[in-house]
Amino acid sequence: MSRALPRRFYAPGAVEVAPLLLNKVLVRSGGAGRPARAGRIVEVEAYRGGADPASHAYRGRTARNATMFGPPGRMYVYFTYGMHFCANVVCMPDGVAEAVLLRALAPLRGLDEMRACRRVAGDHHLASGPAKLCQAMGISREQDGVDLVSGAGGLRIVDDGVAPPVRPGVSARVGIRVAVDQPWRWWVPGDPNVSPGRARARDAVTGAL
Repeated sequence: MSRALPRRFYAPGAVEVAPLLLNKVLVRSGGAGRPARAGRIVEVEAYRGGADPASHAYRGRTARNATMFGPPGRMYVYFTYGMHFCANVVCMPDGVAEAVLLRALAPLRGLDEMRACRRVAGDHHLASGPAKLCQAMGISREQDGVDLVSGAGGLRIVDDGVAPPVRPGVSARVGIRVAVDQPWRWWVPGDPNVSPGRARARDAVTGAL
């Protein structure tokens, strides 16, 4: 049976939590007659707040990034490029800003709902990138701050018994201009839902953490 990840799971830093999120399942509750949606997390990136120039929280708390400062186990959602949302899992104790960006899901449930949101050819394109993931799961700034432990905001991350890969894919992060050499991106090797490009090309570059 699936169970929601406890708050203590998110208490360590983002670099520690990120690879452990691989193969966990993001679930969105159904509502207004709509079915629940779920996808297995297959790609993530870690951001380390004040210690990380690529993090939204590097220069301190703002109205936009306030959720990153805790408590852990909440979802931080931001708007980017004037058109896309990205979903992050908040880590570390209250007051410390670290988070894991959810980059890709392997769709599991509610595929018809996801297809209606995305309208793409091939289900492996439904959530193969952070903005695509939010579109497929119906995540926007309305979900910023929801509690992933209680599920009160309609979103949870659960463990259904599938372990993280022993040797995940590892690379530098994507789409940033600073701190570009930190190897803080992980993915499930060989999964077709991982975002296209460098990750798939570098599936052979894997290693124990």
